[in-house]
Amino acid sequence: MLGPGKAELLELIARTGSISQAGRRMGMSYKRAWMLVETLNSIFVEPLVESSRGGASGGGATLTPAGHAVLKHYRELEAHTARAGAAEIEAIRALLKPPSDMSGEK
Repeated sequence: MLGPGKAELLELIARTGSISQAGRRMGMSYKRAWMLVETLNSIFVEPLVESSRGGASGGGATLTPAGHAVLKHYRELEAHTARAGAAEIEAIRALLKPPSDMSGEK
């Protein structure tokens, strides 16, 4: 329902006031960003993003109160998971090759 990419999109929409700018900053097309917003708006009880069409006044997008709440809860869940899984994350990191070995160059 919500993962790192969609959370980042919501965060960037809140920051930029624009679905297209948020998508561009993430390296995705406006169409892809808009489809993700439509999906998010349709799966929650209330829409997470409100948008207005362009024109003389420019249009834009904002997070609704529900959008801010969902994003806040998601970020809190991420922080909780990182704290709870710190030992496991460190154990996985210890099994990684050193950064100079991961470039693929010989």
